[in-house]
Amino acid sequence: MADITAEDGFEEAAEVAGQGATIAPQPPQPVAGGRVRFHGLITLSVMAATIMQALDTTIANVALPRMQGTLSATQDEMGWVLTSYIVAAAITIPLTGWLAGQFGRRRVFLISVFIFTVASALCGLAVSLPQIVLFRFLQGVGGAALVPLSQAVLFDINPPKDFGRAMAIWGIGVTMGPILGPALGGWLTENYTWRWVFYINLPIGILAFIGLYFTLPENRNAQGSRFDFFGFISLSVFITALQLMLDRGQLLDWFSSTEIMIEAIVAGIAFYLFLVHTFTSPKPFLNPHLFQDRNFVASNIFIFVIGVVLFATLALVPPLLQNQMQYPVVLTGLVTAPRGAGTMIAMIVVGRLVSRIDPRLIIAFGLALTAFSLWQMTQFSLLMNSWPIIISGILQGFGVGLVWVPLSAVAFTTLPANLRNEGTSFFNLLRNVGSSIGISVVFFLLTQNTQKLHASLAENITRYNAAGNQAAAAAHFNLGSVPGLIGLNGAITNQAAMMAYIDDFQLMMVLTLATIPFLFLIKRTRPAGGGHAVLD
Repeated sequence: MADITAEDGFEEAAEVAGQGATIAPQPPQPVAGGRVRFHGLITLSVMAATIMQALDTTIANVALPRMQGTLSATQDEMGWVLTSYIVAAAITIPLTGWLAGQFGRRRVFLISVFIFTVASALCGLAVSLPQIVLFRFLQGVGGAALVPLSQAVLFDINPPKDFGRAMAIWGIGVTMGPILGPALGGWLTENYTWRWVFYINLPIGILAFIGLYFTLPENRNAQGSRFDFFGFISLSVFITALQLMLDRGQLLDWFSSTEIMIEAIVAGIAFYLFLVHTFTSPKPFLNPHLFQDRNFVASNIFIFVIGVVLFATLALVPPLLQNQMQYPVVLTGLVTAPRGAGTMIAMIVVGRLVSRIDPRLIIAFGLALTAFSLWQMTQFSLLMNSWPIIISGILQGFGVGLVWVPLSAVAFTTLPANLRNEGTSFFNLLRNVGSSIGISVVFFLLTQNTQKLHASLAENITRYNAAGNQAAAAAHFNLGSVPGLIGLNGAITNQAAMMAYIDDFQLMMVLTLATIPFLFLIKRTRPAGGGHAVLD
């Protein structure tokens, strides 16, 4: 295949290995003009699988109350419906790169789609809590490989000059799922039954499997190697213990609980053992050459922050609208959906600009726009209409879209093709870990700050506070009756919760702004002799 040259570093061949050797990527079945046979069908099938998996990360959330009644489970027990999926996916994602190299990406992709689709059907048929927890775990195992492998496939079937456009398509699938999930899940639950939030995956999964089976060629960049059981087990224990700690910390009051302390200690020890083993073993589970690529390492820092900001905001806004502002489930989905439109527009635009403009400038502008949208969210009020939610959502979606595409291109342009399976797996693992940490932290702060602010507001409600008494009277609260006191307490709680949400939005705004200086860690790439990508 002829060498590919570029300007601004994104139209070059990704041929620089971690130690200076060049490894030319080999797109499958090139034909005249560098195109890949069935390019459009492969892209469509890959994106169907990606959207199916991304959709399932949030579509079940709004159906949990209905599922709880059907399965006769407590709210605490229903949390395992979500946790089992997250834990399974977190454990399996790091395994994806090795499996793809050992058995071939095509085979692993097809098996993953098959497992995910069958597990979705079993979830819809579940009649008890243990059954649905088991089937959700199986669903997580199947879904874990879909996102990183879809990203790797798009890199291989597109020349480096089209990486930006390919990542725009991929990013739309990854981000649209969590955005549309609550609305679709609410509509299906309201009009049919909660079981349809799982059955909806069946036609998508079948079409994706058929499309991939007949169009996706084999491309095994990595060589078969001995499986590193110690590395895999230590990483799996770390991820599982960390996820359990984050998931149950708020319920058990964090480190005042013995269980949380044990999980934290286990996670710390497992992570230490994994790091030591990775950098001392001759053939570790995670290839340390990944971390010799400066741009890959820097991009992983940013994707971790994006995971925190993107998914924490997605987790905060729906309960704010439903609990504090009394929005019905379907309307909540409709109000938050324009955020996805902003992301889609940004990815279409940036896919054409990423090869012409320094990607660091695009990322900086996207982060600044995201921070501005979070500042707008700090101005939210219980008396506002839906327009501030829509406008801030569109701007934030646009900002995240501007960051996502060039960041993905930066991460993998100079990464050798034989590390791409492991690289995409690790990239998506950090995004998932970032989202888990972000969601846990913001909800912990939300609960804690709501309690503190409630106490602060309530201490000013006395018989000697004329302004407070007038406000209570205006709200028709009879402070001399129990119903009146209950109503007043509810109003105070609502105000305290709103202020706590604003504090969370402010924290994420500061975090986003604090990330911008780390752009200096990213080195701009340029084409050297022969079209090989090098770092300035």
